[in-house]
Order: sequence, then structure tokens, then C-alpha cells
Amino acid sequence: MAEKKTALVTGGSRGIGRAICEQLAAEGLHVLINYRSNHAEAELTLSAIREQGGSAELLPFDCADQQSIESAIEKWTTEHPGTFIEVLVNNAGIRKDNVMVMMSNDEWNDVLNTNLNGWFWVTRAASRGMIGKRRGRIVNIVSLSGIKGLPGQTNYSASKAGVIGGTKALAQELGRRNITVNAVAPGFIKTDMTEDIDEGQYKQVIPMARFGTPEEVAHAVSFLVSEKASYITGTVIQVNGGLYT
Repeated sequence: MAEKKTALVTGGSRGIGRAICEQLAAEGLHVLINYRSNHAEAELTLSAIREQGGSAELLPFDCADQQSIESAIEKWTTEHPGTFIEVLVNNAGIRKDNVMVMMSNDEWNDVLNTNLNGWFWVTRAASRGMIGKRRGRIVNIVSLSGIKGLPGQTNYSASKAGVIGGTKALAQELGRRNITVNAVAPGFIKTDMTEDIDEGQYKQVIPMARFGTPEEVAHAVSFLVSEKASYITGTVIQVNGGLYT
């Protein structure tokens, strides 16, 4: 029996991250559920996966802390000789919205550290095993905000646009190693990050007249990590109900 592929999902305890963890586990991957501090929610994700017969474990670290990231991934790798992180889903992200003229240095730096620097640190650490084995899948969860730009989100838009640029460059670096690098850009998805947004207002401008679900994002990720997407790399799939094309 072939050994399960291992997938690391950052920010996997809630919302889109939880849906991705559950989807990948349902498809037979062993999922490393990353989270920073919300252990209770991470445990709920883990329990849900195991109740469905899936395989998973918790891997806590802070995506804004380089040492935390590298220590956790190195420790896991050392404790699991003979296997490696074959699938990486960079989902962790934070928002601290404000108009630029009122934005504090902390609001800027905190978002960039988690969303962009964290993407770099996690991907650099996790991709080493893929490079050695000459196979792997990397999927970065970006945002409509990083493509179109949204007012009040210069920090968030800049961070996600940075990851999109990094996705395109890294895809060219790793293609010869049989590693694909893609991004999924959700629009307005029903999660705790959009609780403060009036869905009724945006229904007027979203062609599909509704917010998306985390599961709809997870299905796009599932496709990109599968063998069916083996010749797709350096692309951004938008999951936004037609709001922006």
C-alpha cells in the first residue's frame, strides 16, 4: 500500500483553511494542520477529519515568526524520516484594514509579516524536501484584493499581490523539479474574516449574487494539488462568483 502524501496547510484551524484540510484528508492525504494560537479550533478540525476516517495531526507555529516556522518544520522532518511535505497550501493570513493615510506602522508591518514574509519563510523551508524528491505541489491562497486592489486594504492588497508575483517567479524556478506553484484568489467567502462585510450590499455587484463558501475554494485547491493539474503552474485561479475577471 502506497504511503499517504503529506500536506501542510497553514492557517488550517478555521474557515477556508479548515475546508481545505478536510477536503485534502478526504482525498487520502495526511494533513498537517497549522495554527498559531487557537488550539481549540485546530482540535475541532482534527476531530472532524478523524471522524471521517482521515489522517491528520497538528503542527502549530506562527507564520509571522521565522524561527517558529523553521523550527517546527525542521523538527517534523527530523521525526519523520523517509517522508516529506509533498503538498504545501499557504493559507494563513490576517487583515488590519485602514486607509493608508491613517494606517499605523504596526498595521502595515503585521500584515506584511504574516501574509508575505510568512509565505516566503514557510515555502522556503517546506520546499526543500520537494526539491530533493523532485516532486511537489504548492498552492498559495491569495485574494481578489491582491489582483484588483481594494480601498482600505493597501497593506493586505500589497501582501497578496506580492505573493502572486512570488508564485509566478517560483513556478519558473521549480518547474524542472516537477513542482508546480499556483495560487487561488477567493473573492468574498463566508468566513469570520468577512463577518464585518454586508453581503446584501455586495450581492448587487456579484454576478452570482452571493458570497462563496470555503468548500468552493477548497475544491479549487484540491484540483491544483492533484495529478489532473500536473501541467498547470504559475497561474492564479479566481473563485469570486464573477465579481472581477
